[in-house]
Amino acid sequence: MQILIHHIGLLAGILPIDKQRLMGEEMAHMETITDAFLLIEDGSIRCFGPMRQADGEWAKEMQDALWDPSTEVIDAKGGAVLPAWCDSHTHIVYAGSREGEFTDKIRGLSYEEIAARGGGILNSADLLHETSEEMLYAQAKRRLDDMEHSGTGCVEIKSGYGLNTDDELKMLRVIKELKRTSKVKIVATFLGAHAVGRAYRGRQSEYVDLVVREMIPAVGREGLAEFIDVFCDRGFFTPEETRRILEAGAEWGMRPKIHACELADSGGVKVGVAMGALSVDHLESMSEEDIPLLKASQTMPTALPGTSFFLNMPYAPVRKMVDAGLGVAIASDNNPGSTPSGNMKFVVSLACIKQRLLPEEAINAATINGAAAMGLSADYGSITVGKKAHCFITRPIPSLAYIPYSYTEPLIERVIL
Repeated sequence: MQILIHHIGLLAGILPIDKQRLMGEEMAHMETITDAFLLIEDGSIRCFGPMRQADGEWAKEMQDALWDPSTEVIDAKGGAVLPAWCDSHTHIVYAGSREGEFTDKIRGLSYEEIAARGGGILNSADLLHETSEEMLYAQAKRRLDDMEHSGTGCVEIKSGYGLNTDDELKMLRVIKELKRTSKVKIVATFLGAHAVGRAYRGRQSEYVDLVVREMIPAVGREGLAEFIDVFCDRGFFTPEETRRILEAGAEWGMRPKIHACELADSGGVKVGVAMGALSVDHLESMSEEDIPLLKASQTMPTALPGTSFFLNMPYAPVRKMVDAGLGVAIASDNNPGSTPSGNMKFVVSLACIKQRLLPEEAINAATINGAAAMGLSADYGSITVGKKAHCFITRPIPSLAYIPYSYTEPLIERVIL
């Protein structure tokens, strides 16, 4: 099956096949073609280029496809085509909502204070325990569909609202079903160490034992997760506990991808780098000393600007990281408590407005580097011959900068996965 998109006003996000992440100054560059076409064959990008070549003739591949009656022809009508967003940090499998805590935050309670009162993650765990797998799937599928319609084509989904073996497995089975029924590319992360379950309150070391000795083997036996995560932060899990959990996950083939330094300089970056984490996420309170550690590693620092926006917290220092030569990714952190939104266009806008990334840097952080933070950039995250054709078409726009500039305008006309 072929799909030909033509009359593209701006084709953006073009990369060679061997460029699977962007670092430092590279992030400010985005190759584009004006008045372009894109040809998709059997779900992958076959070729692309300007509508008219130097001799005034269309590219032969485009011409052949245009006259093939089996080709689906899409007129972009001068709109832009970009690679679909790659959202590398979400928690979209959850039950209900937590707008009561939203009101508490307005009244002045912090995220930590709400958690200390037994709210936050534990509230979501209570709701999830009472919710059937079928209802969890229905709620998560609606959220995933909303994200797809806003341009997301790849997404990581974590467990972490179960906090006991049965409920963590229930969450991961829902993620498995989402993988089966959605065109969005999904990777799964086991996050049993998101908080200490209510039954183990005051007995954190015993809960860590449960995660290591029971949960991880159960997840591994069913092959339910590619990655393992730990909330390594003040009031949650220590670097020592984090290391132990990550080592246990590695024995079952789960690569680390961890929460680090959201609430304090917790040592999470150091343990993540030491354990070969694919990404370390949040980083709102990271130390500048962590920057050279990350630069010397393959670990992708991932910022979640929507969390800072919603919680009125500091933003991760991504400008400093990029200026130091690091590549960064940005993701939505879509979850019921601290970021109830999966709109990556808004995340890109926040990265520009609040973290001083250039539009090209922010878009690269949300596409190719987001894909790299999920281990998917060999197949997703850019307009590249041979990669999967996950992309979206916008209304006509004057420039790439218009995407983050028009921070609430619904620009996307069609998503192709």
